Amino acid sequence: MVVGSETVANVVALWSAQAPRLQSLLRIVAALMFMQAGTMKLFAFPAGVPPDGGTVPLMSQAGLAGILETFGGALLVLGLFTRPIAFLLSGEMAVAYFQFAFPQGIWPILNDGQLPALYCFIWLYFSAAGAGPWSLDAKRGQVAASSQKMSRWQVPRIFSSTLNWNEGIESSQRNTS
Repeated sequence: MVVGSETVANVVALWSAQAPRLQSLLRIVAALMFMQAGTMKLFAFPAGVPPDGGTVPLMSQAGLAGILETFGGALLVLGLFTRPIAFLLSGEMAVAYFQFAFPQGIWPILNDGQLPALYCFIWLYFSAAGAGPWSLDAKRGQVAASSQKMSRWQVPRIFSSTLNWNEGIESSQRNTS
């Protein structure tokens, strides 16, 4: 079977159209996995914290991490307050990496820093991109409202790629004729 360039373009377009749903799926799966670190610290579930298999003191840095991971992760699973929660958790993972992994060496594969580094950038992505369509944020309309508001860090619409340059040229040509 010969696949023409038109068929390939259709497949690419169909797959690209799935990006928002895959964004939601990544958020849900990553948050469920992230929550396990918190539930291990707070509830010794699915296993306790090594070496004794117990929990951590609630009023400690590890206890605060457990609270953030468990309840922040739950909010991310639901897609509720995704942007600020993801930003907070990204910061937590940056602290975890530089406090515990980086002093052991620069390479994450050698210093057991892969998970904190990866979660740091996953949560940083969601803090910018939002939760996706399968979320309570989307149901509440925050995604649409936040993307329409322009903060001082966003590029004005006139410079964005959504501007149809041909339409501007055609309208200026009509005005001159």
